[in-house]
Amino acid sequence: MQPELIADGKFDTAENPLWHPIQRRLYWTDIPNGRLFRLDPATGAWEECYRGEPVGGFTLQADGALLLFMARGAIARWQDGRLEYLRRETDGEQDGRFNDVIADPRGRVFCGTMQTPAHKGRLYRLDTDGTLVPILEGVSTPNGMGFTPDRAHMYFTDSHIRRITLFDYDEPTGALSRQRLWLETPPDQGSPDGLTVDAQGFVWSARWNGSALYRFAPDAAEADRIGFPARKVSSISFGGGDYEDLYVTTALAGGTRSAEGAGAGALFRLRPGVRGVPEFVSRVGF
Repeated sequence: MQPELIADGKFDTAENPLWHPIQRRLYWTDIPNGRLFRLDPATGAWEECYRGEPVGGFTLQADGALLLFMARGAIARWQDGRLEYLRRETDGEQDGRFNDVIADPRGRVFCGTMQTPAHKGRLYRLDTDGTLVPILEGVSTPNGMGFTPDRAHMYFTDSHIRRITLFDYDEPTGALSRQRLWLETPPDQGSPDGLTVDAQGFVWSARWNGSALYRFAPDAAEADRIGFPARKVSSISFGGGDYEDLYVTTALAGGTRSAEGAGAGALFRLRPGVRGVPEFVSRVGF
């Protein structure tokens, strides 16, 4: 499995790759530069499609729009170049921004905010009626999330403390409970970042400052490790018609390629021989 360079944009922090099955395009964000991009795999062409406030993460709405989670705790619907705000800010988050997000099977969205000098981050649940519910306090750097195939559990990454935890998840209510440690990475192997779960229930975890992408069995045993020409491997997502393509983003994070690696700040593709599953879509009303 050799990573294939797909989009060499020298992005500062490429993140949140997400396959759009209606358009058959892959979207991703460059967080600090406030830009969104999309790739047409059929032609290899990619383009900027949004420039504005920083977008920490986004989901795909059921109607094909993107739901953007932004600076100051803002949340907006974006489609065909038009931006419609659900909320322009969130109380207590005006000095920060959202980071990674994921839609759940019922169309809610779990969304984390970054810690700031003034306060720790939080994990929220955005319900389909637009209500934003605090779920977890004391978060440092909220990152990759994913659901087990039986939808009974949810993985949650906090990069700063190098941990992936596991929650019990109740699909009818969206409640999370019984958080416990699932994986802690060694200090000299970087921090876990973006995450996705494949069709076999194995967890793929990007490794920031670890120059690698890892695959773990449900019991957290390492099943595979793929090296990348970039120190900061930031996020991953399956895509393509059969979800056999694995897209991987990397970051420069204000650095240079001489320090961060020749593939820092780019989008890569792998064909790992296992399939992913479609991400759930959000169904948040406006």
